[in-house]
Amino acid sequence: MHKLVTILLLLLFTMSIKAQVLPQKGKKQDNIESIQVQDTVRTKQKVQAKENGLEKPKAKIQDYLIISHERDTTYLDTSLTIQKEYKFNYLRKDNFGLIPFSNLGQTYNSLTHNFANSNAMPLFGARARHFNYMEIEDINYYHVPTPLTELFFKTAFEQGQLADSFFTVNTSPQFNFSIAYKGLRSLGKYQNILTSTGNFRFTSSYTSKNKRYFVRGHMVTQDLLNQENGGLQDDNVVNFESGDQEFIDRSILEVNFEDAESILKGKRFHLDHGYTLLNKSVKAELPETLNDSTSKSTISINHIMSFEDKFYEYNQANAETDYFGEAFETRRLKDKGTLENFYNKVEVDYFNNVLGRVKFNINTNNYNYGYNKLVVLNGSTITNRLKGNIVAVGGNYSKRYKGFQVNGALGVNVSGDFDGNYLKANAIFNLNNDISASASINHSSKVPNYNTLLYQSDYINYNWQNNFNNIETQQIGFNLKYKNLANITLDYSTIDNYVYFQKDAITLQVAPFQNTSTINYLRVKLANEIKFGKFALNNTILYQNVKDDNNTLNVPEFNTRNTIYFSSPLFKNALNLQTGVTLNYFTKYYMDAYNPVLAEFYVQNDTQYGNFPRLDFFLNAKIRQTRIYFKAEHFNAAFTGYNYYSAPNYPYRDFSIRFGVVWNFFL
Repeated sequence: MHKLVTILLLLLFTMSIKAQVLPQKGKKQDNIESIQVQDTVRTKQKVQAKENGLEKPKAKIQDYLIISHERDTTYLDTSLTIQKEYKFNYLRKDNFGLIPFSNLGQTYNSLTHNFANSNAMPLFGARARHFNYMEIEDINYYHVPTPLTELFFKTAFEQGQLADSFFTVNTSPQFNFSIAYKGLRSLGKYQNILTSTGNFRFTSSYTSKNKRYFVRGHMVTQDLLNQENGGLQDDNVVNFESGDQEFIDRSILEVNFEDAESILKGKRFHLDHGYTLLNKSVKAELPETLNDSTSKSTISINHIMSFEDKFYEYNQANAETDYFGEAFETRRLKDKGTLENFYNKVEVDYFNNVLGRVKFNINTNNYNYGYNKLVVLNGSTITNRLKGNIVAVGGNYSKRYKGFQVNGALGVNVSGDFDGNYLKANAIFNLNNDISASASINHSSKVPNYNTLLYQSDYINYNWQNNFNNIETQQIGFNLKYKNLANITLDYSTIDNYVYFQKDAITLQVAPFQNTSTINYLRVKLANEIKFGKFALNNTILYQNVKDDNNTLNVPEFNTRNTIYFSSPLFKNALNLQTGVTLNYFTKYYMDAYNPVLAEFYVQNDTQYGNFPRLDFFLNAKIRQTRIYFKAEHFNAAFTGYNYYSAPNYPYRDFSIRFGVVWNFFL
């Protein structure tokens, strides 16, 4: 059945491609509405052509549109800003609140958590491997006046490199497609931590000339391979921290094992289309204050269909019984969990420029998670599959009035084996162009992730079947922003029935547990930038406080990033230069440990880590549409002490010099 669905989705993609309309000479490009400008762009791409003897208008950088899965629209940003410096990394996003492992493409330890949730379904699991797994919300669509190419390159650690290539074109004002691939191979400094990852993306979108029908979709295939070594052996931690020149060559430090690897693979076919049934303007019969207003109303039917097939697999040549306990097999261990999920949503969308936008939807999730074998343990049989179909209903509301924007969404599972619901709302107020404020609330009740409910492994203690209560979260949040001088965010969360991983007191192996007490979690974040002529100081400071009787949620009290930098145009504006130093720091806390069998972080309350500064020097430049990046990472490693870790027994990166480039082509 799923193969048939896949074939049908491929056919729909083919149909959308064939539905393109060739441009007709002499006609102008249709305007794109609802453009929300989020970035500052200084450079205009100079594209000039003549058609029928008439010179067409030059294409501006603002015409190269990027459209999110929620249909928010921005445009291409080719400027050289400090935010671009923060995003020039493997994830290609600001990774404040994350600390990477030593090799590029490995996992990240989380220094903060956000418990706002609008998903009533459990997640797959192996969350430590999902930082670079591109979800639906990570895929963008495009509308461009000329073909656009972007090339991204950055050096890796030892043998290998990171590259991301992207191309998009509008074959007509109505039809666009894009194709992209991000690939990484990096050997790393330590034994058996090679990474090899690939993310292929293809998108297409089509809008009819009368604007009544639109269709867009994407196909994504991903494979993320990591060799696993279990971290440094305990007696080699001393050698690492000693700073002895003999051990600066990290490849001679002994690790726990050298014969394991894990891989996360997935493919997804996603289709989103809709048709406008009604689109008209009428004289509204409204209260006196709104009489004589013209009311514009639209009614649309939207449909989303998405099929995803993914698996996580852990392979090991020989059982590590000293590390993971007894095993069913002594050689060629292989754990493989799979998930197939087929999602359908039908939505009615009503918009009135006076009353606002209201959406009602019904959706289904057909899921099939599990393994291809049964496990009998201590006389009990552990099932191999969680299969079922969830039917849910939901709605959205949004309204903009003068300086106010109000949004709300809710959803509830009405049938199936998994109960779940969520409610979120936020209000945004723009006092003027300089000052804005917002407030939000969020409630969520959802089943814990699949791998906490059911797991099978060749290691005996990594087999379980649980029936946990739903995780209940409530969060209130506030934000106040004044220019670049102050951006203050505060949120307060309560979490009930929190599910976490920790070592079992009897087996001494990692397993899921549920905290029956209430966790109270406060976060306050300040971001600002102060400029002194061509110099600037950019700060991000996060304060966190957790009240948890069972110590199951551990985060550092303070986490800070401070950058002082200089930027200026040179050589008659032919080159823009940016250079400075960034300090990253977080206070000591009981940092989560990493388990490679599960690809999950687990709670430990034995040893505190942190309180080490990380200093990076960077020198960046922009020439035309090319941005060049050079960085000396963690240059203070040798003189502030070798006590830096990304997780217990997993050292953070040593001093290294790296460079890269982002190059945009406009044809």
